[in-house]
Amino acid sequence: MVSGRLRIVLVKLHLYLGLVFGLLFVMLGLTGTVLSWRDEIDKWLNPDLLQATSATRVPVGAATVETVTAKLLADPQYGKPNLLMLPIEEHDVFIAYYPIKGPQASAGRSRQVMVDPITLAVKGERLWGVPGLSRQQLIPTLFHLHRYLLSGDTGKTIIGVTGMTLLLTVLLGVGLWWPKSNRRAWKQSVRITHGGSWPRFNYSFHRAAGIFVAPVLAVTAFSGWYLNLPKWVTPIIASVATVSPAVKHQSDPPPAGTHAITPAQAMTAAQRQYPGALVTRVGLPRKPGDAYEIRLRQEGEIRGGSGATRLWLDAYSGRPLGARDPLDAAPGDTIINWLFPLHTGEAFGTYGRVFITVFGLAPLAFAMTGVLIWWKRRSGHRRHVERERGRIVPLSRLAGEGRKQSDKP
Repeated sequence: MVSGRLRIVLVKLHLYLGLVFGLLFVMLGLTGTVLSWRDEIDKWLNPDLLQATSATRVPVGAATVETVTAKLLADPQYGKPNLLMLPIEEHDVFIAYYPIKGPQASAGRSRQVMVDPITLAVKGERLWGVPGLSRQQLIPTLFHLHRYLLSGDTGKTIIGVTGMTLLLTVLLGVGLWWPKSNRRAWKQSVRITHGGSWPRFNYSFHRAAGIFVAPVLAVTAFSGWYLNLPKWVTPIIASVATVSPAVKHQSDPPPAGTHAITPAQAMTAAQRQYPGALVTRVGLPRKPGDAYEIRLRQEGEIRGGSGATRLWLDAYSGRPLGARDPLDAAPGDTIINWLFPLHTGEAFGTYGRVFITVFGLAPLAFAMTGVLIWWKRRSGHRRHVERERGRIVPLSRLAGEGRKQSDKP
């Protein structure tokens, strides 16, 4: 149990971190609650944009990918995308990503173009990451508020620091909660009581409920810190487990007259390396020397959706340049691979996402009870000071009364 002057310091640190970052904690919790179901909500809000005219066979074949990319390349409105997301559910569409140019360009922002995998018609487009409250922009706006604070790289850094601060706040709370080494103290530390007193209820709830929520909040905070500021967190993980070094894969200089392989050919080359995997994304080379980056999802991966398997291919020969296989990863890489699925709850399927959805309300509950505890103590301290001031008689007043007494006959 922490006591004495150290406890006073830790209580104030826990308090002021909560007061300064409290609104950000609450915002991240509430937006995270919605974003646990972002794909489902986005499709429900925008069926005309994000759902195919009829069910398609998944996985889509290389021939369909070839047709879609050729259609985009031939249209001067679109051209070569940076990234092509493939349908992974039977009603999904192709989503091609293009960079945004001009004043709206910012970190995380892209132009999305949706193509129907059945009719091969362009269903529409939107600017991913540009704030707005329309049906099309609602989920992208919530995502960029949660990830970038709607402020590009600066906001991303602020959110990352907020995750680090939330982790510190949780650890301080656990240290302050830790009871004395006896059964009665431990029993009391996990009880929520009322006894006719709302201040008592607020305090006991904040303390007892907080210790049960602390592990989830700590994991969510740490994973959010990593996702926004990996360069800060990776050395911490690497200090306890082996992490593969980051490598930028480059294509070999091509012989004269050689053309880059198509996305469909890159997809086929990736399927040869991972025959049982689902190709979910094809990252196209942006400039000479860049490689294809293929995202796949293997059976047994902890991450659903697009998966975490990555393969880099030479843009001209299709030769494998490197891979990140979550099923055959170093211990530190495995820790990193778990962070995103734990953050979103998808590590444990639908139940995990429901769990994260509920726990997204925790920062709001603890912010409210924390503020009430602080206000109660502040008010009590003010009343105490006022009472003490009422008892103190100024020396000048005593001297004056003494003179009046001496003047009496």
